[in-house]
Amino acid sequence: MIRWNADQTALREGLARFGDDLSAGHIEGDEQAAFSHDKWRMIQKTGILSLPFEERYGGLGQSLLTTMYVLEGLGHTCRDGGLNFSVTTSMASTGVPLQAFGSPALKDAYLPRIASGEAIGAHAITESESGSDAMQMRTRAVRDGDHFVLNGAKTFVSNGPVADVVVVYARTHPQGGALGVTAFLVDADTPGLTTGNPIKKMGLRTSPLSELYFDDVRVPADRVLGRVGGGFLVLDHVMKREILYTFIVNTGEMQHRLTRCLDYAKTRMSFGKPIGSYQSVANKIVDTKIRLETARKWLYDTAQRLEAGDNVTVDMAIAKLLTSESNLATSLAAVQVFGGNGYMSEYGLEKDVRNAVAGTIYSGSNEIQYNRIAAMLGLGK
Repeated sequence: MIRWNADQTALREGLARFGDDLSAGHIEGDEQAAFSHDKWRMIQKTGILSLPFEERYGGLGQSLLTTMYVLEGLGHTCRDGGLNFSVTTSMASTGVPLQAFGSPALKDAYLPRIASGEAIGAHAITESESGSDAMQMRTRAVRDGDHFVLNGAKTFVSNGPVADVVVVYARTHPQGGALGVTAFLVDADTPGLTTGNPIKKMGLRTSPLSELYFDDVRVPADRVLGRVGGGFLVLDHVMKREILYTFIVNTGEMQHRLTRCLDYAKTRMSFGKPIGSYQSVANKIVDTKIRLETARKWLYDTAQRLEAGDNVTVDMAIAKLLTSESNLATSLAAVQVFGGNGYMSEYGLEKDVRNAVAGTIYSGSNEIQYNRIAAMLGLGK
């Protein structure tokens, strides 16, 4: 069990003061499916976007575990799940690879803006034809003097419609493969880069999603993150942090959901007794507690192993599977505990279900995670 020190607790408590304002109008915002720039400016004031980045770039220089602890607090205090998702997307998709693989010049130019939230980040990986099979991406980047020229299209780009800078993964070798993909840092206003209209989706509606189109987009060669052909090394580094950042937010959301269910079960009367006195209701709440604690432990334990330099391929897959499925299961349980009220939009619980479904798909679908674990066990050969 991790014991958080006074400084870590103070960071999380400082964020909690913004909870009511960040949550205001979250149900209406979901219905409108619009990104709130006002709430993003509020996020900037919290300082949460700067947590994992070096102080010389305007960051707070916090460890992975501290960053996760505060992000868990975001999930607990902010009811706008889409906003939470946009926060972790900008941090993990752009800030993390920039800090780990960017040149000094790139970090000087971009990292302070990402850390402050002045610039919103995104990454473009998925394509309509290849889906989860990133090895088969068709977006090409061809060297032309001191530039690369990008052509192709990406889909399911979270933050796409509002991003200022995008990490784009493209093939730099005709055959592609593990050594044929390169990561580029691309300004969203680069000529030839077109952003599609926001795509309507089931949940996380306040986090905008779009397609990106690349038509002879010229990107300076010094915008490569890492090395040419090393894109999958960058992506592997990013995805580990994306899973830890995003799904620890979900545990905060589950903690809030548990508290709501407990309060409701103790005060809602049925046949002269609190509904929590009925075993069928109590068991749902106990299962929520078990799922929450299991997911939280797997995420923090995996983060500790990652920091220690261990191979966390299986751990990461298990943590992602457990948390996403627990988030979905507990969101459905909450609707059932609240009964007819839970089914009504005004309680915000049906929105949690729609948001939770996404977690079983993004950051590598759960089917991919099962395949990964099976492969590490020597199956399927």
